[in-house]
Amino acid sequence: MFEIRLRPESEQDLADAAAWYEEQRPGLGHEFPDEVEATLSSIAETPLMYPGMHRNTRRAVIHRFPFSVYFHTDSPSIIVIAIMHGSRNPRRWKNR
Repeated sequence: MFEIRLRPESEQDLADAAAWYEEQRPGLGHEFPDEVEATLSSIAETPLMYPGMHRNTRRAVIHRFPFSVYFHTDSPSIIVIAIMHGSRNPRRWKNR
């Protein structure tokens, strides 16, 4: 199993989305990070099962929420570079 490391930008993505979901419905802001955690666990176990997006960046879609986790697999650990809503401009994570 690989170690997962979140870059500060991806940690902020997670916090911002959780806060937005909590405003929409109390409790939903806690469910979102749980789904992200489940996705990160799956990535840690089998990172190469997720499709490549650009060079060494892969994407895992989060269940129940229209977000994806973008991550690099170029080191002994997995580096999460973005947790983004599906409607966001995909170039946003490329700039990180």
